[in-house]
Amino acid sequence: MSDISLGVLVSGRGSNLQAIIDAINDGNLNANIMLVISNQENAYALERARKAGIKTIFINPQDYPLQQDYEQQMVSQLEANNVELVILAGFMRILTPYFVNAYQNRILNIHPALLPSFPGLHAQKQALEYGVMVTGVTVHVVDEGMDTGPIIMQRAVDVLPDDTVDSLSERMLKIEHQIYPEAIAQIIGHMRPVGDL
Repeated sequence: MSDISLGVLVSGRGSNLQAIIDAINDGNLNANIMLVISNQENAYALERARKAGIKTIFINPQDYPLQQDYEQQMVSQLEANNVELVILAGFMRILTPYFVNAYQNRILNIHPALLPSFPGLHAQKQALEYGVMVTGVTVHVVDEGMDTGPIIMQRAVDVLPDDTVDSLSERMLKIEHQIYPEAIAQIIGHMRPVGDL
């Protein structure tokens, strides 16, 4: 049974990338990360990938005046490395319809809220300001909207009375590290041809 080829887009420290690498190494995820692309040259996620022996590429957005030109470069790199499924792991750029269509229904994102509640940035802060007692984590397919794609998996996280954005974010991140590899495995199960099972 051949492993599904992943491409991971990152911008920051890459803790979710590390969780995916660990799940693969532990035998809990039948996938290979072919390529990690970052829009930030000094993203620690790139260092995590290099330590795991994964190919990394920094593509500087400033080299591409048009967003679509930048995304065309990303797509060409992903295609050149035979990537079948694109994973957003803290990638801090909105993808245009061009990119979404290039990998239609094959881009996953993780969001720190129970979508459709609190889409966009600062979801933990939104949850605290709204006063909810439960928030959570969502893995979803990326479409052309803002955190609007089909939901794959969700897990709830209680909001404690003394929570700050930092304390809530820290607890949610631990859940992200559990749920993201599980959701990827679920999607991979649906991607496999019947003959591969």
